[in-house]
Amino acid sequence: MYNLRYKIWLDKNGKVFGEGPFQLLKGIEETGSLTSAARAMNMSYSQAHNLIKSLEKKLGFNLINSKTGGNGGGGSELTEEARLLMERYHKFSMECEQSLQAIFAKYFGNNN
Repeated sequence: MYNLRYKIWLDKNGKVFGEGPFQLLKGIEETGSLTSAARAMNMSYSQAHNLIKSLEKKLGFNLINSKTGGNGGGGSELTEEARLLMERYHKFSMECEQSLQAIFAKYFGNNN
C-alpha cells in the first residue's frame, strides 16, 4: 500500500555529504577520473569540480588529489580521508536502511 522513501545526509551548517557526493567519489575511485565520474552521473565537469571544492571547504579536508594532463594524461584519486568518510557513510546508510525498513514494516506492514 505504502512505500518508504527517505534521504539521509550529513549536515554541518548545511548539507555536507550524502548519496550524491558518495556516488561521485565512488565513480572517481572506480575510474580514476573526475570527468568520467561526472559524466556517468550526467553532471558537467565544472558542476562536479565545484561540488568537490564546496564539500572540501565544508568538511575541512581534501577529498581528491588531481593530476593535470600530460603524456600519460591526468586523473584523480581519493584521499585517505575521503576513503574513510565513504566507508563510514556507507556502513551508516546501510544500517539506517535496515532499521528504517524494520520500523516501516512494524507500522505499515501487510497486517496494519
